Amino acid sequence: MERIEFLKELFQQEFSKMVAVISRQFGLEHIEIAEDIVSETFLLATETWGIRGMPPNPAAWLYVVAKQKTLYHFRRNKLFRTKIVPELKSRQEKETEIEEMDFSQQYIRDSQLQMLFAICDPAIASEAQIGLALRILCGFGIDEIAEAFLTSKETINKRLFRAKEKLRSERVSMEMPPERDIADRLDNVLRIIYLLFSEGYYSRSRDEILRKDLCFEALRLGLLLTEYEMTDRPKTNALIALMCFHASRFEARTSDEETSILYEHQDESKWDQALIKQGMHFLALSASGDEMSSYHLEARIASWHSIKEDTPEKWSAILQLYDQLLRVNYSPSVVLNRIFALYKAKGRDVALAAAGELRLENNHFYYLLLGELYSDIDREKARMEFQRAYQLAKTQTEQQGILEKIAALAKKY
Repeated sequence: MERIEFLKELFQQEFSKMVAVISRQFGLEHIEIAEDIVSETFLLATETWGIRGMPPNPAAWLYVVAKQKTLYHFRRNKLFRTKIVPELKSRQEKETEIEEMDFSQQYIRDSQLQMLFAICDPAIASEAQIGLALRILCGFGIDEIAEAFLTSKETINKRLFRAKEKLRSERVSMEMPPERDIADRLDNVLRIIYLLFSEGYYSRSRDEILRKDLCFEALRLGLLLTEYEMTDRPKTNALIALMCFHASRFEARTSDEETSILYEHQDESKWDQALIKQGMHFLALSASGDEMSSYHLEARIASWHSIKEDTPEKWSAILQLYDQLLRVNYSPSVVLNRIFALYKAKGRDVALAAAGELRLENNHFYYLLLGELYSDIDREKARMEFQRAYQLAKTQTEQQGILEKIAALAKKY
């Protein structure tokens, strides 16, 4: 079992690196060939290591075999002089290029960054971008991606196929866009990274509250952007700060029974202080320049949440930040979070009045919030709101958490 888990983890770590390097070497039009070569390499590793045991350096073994398989494939299909790079003068030149395929850490990082920007090309549909990111940059299987989108494997396969066809037809290349286009493209890249993190932080794909693997993959991609001057921008650092603050509370967010623990009831001793410190570091870096993105505002809100004590200063500051965020990036979740901050800063009656003006009938978080607001003053009303939330909840884990709230409400009175 340990070997299987190790191979799964290794696949997720190395698949994206190897596909990026091979695709950079031969072009994105051959991305599916790169995926096949890497998949075959891992299959051979599973068979060989099961018989001979694990090599001293598993990643290096994979890189060597991938080079060999790449050379064999392009020899066999006679693509050296035709479809790949017709300007090459001889087959020997291309064979030498393959044999010298670079799997150094710097080349891998450069390749993954170029792949990230290629996937986020405006020609690719938004829903396909995140699917490609999960597959090509995070090494997730088709089953996992289908779960993330709450759809079938067939739908995901078709979606990814169309996206790869678009990469070919639009001749998207694996290179950084011109500096004049970086700002616009970076917005899309950051959005995809945030979507990846959000899917993990509030997982809809399984009966789980939290998928740390997705969150840490998103954080890894964000940190990758900071290694290059053109993409190491204030909003990049703001997003990283936001993810660090949220990730710092992973261990405190769920109980042993895998139910969600609200912020107010979290054990502060379980917060990761190293991640909070890292978040503060990136938040300070994000303050350079005069841009104020939604990531800046969300990160500043999250920084206040890294202070557990309830103080008037804290909730007043959070409320003001939510007011600014609504002007920059309106969404139902921001509205609901603002009402909770309003409750903490100005009291239950003000918050209930604001909640009463909303019309979020299909949002179970809305009824969860109402249930919490009513729980100390009207048991029957609170129970009704929790039941509405239960009916709208999308996973068994969510439903179980709501049932526990209803049970706790009955014990309170």
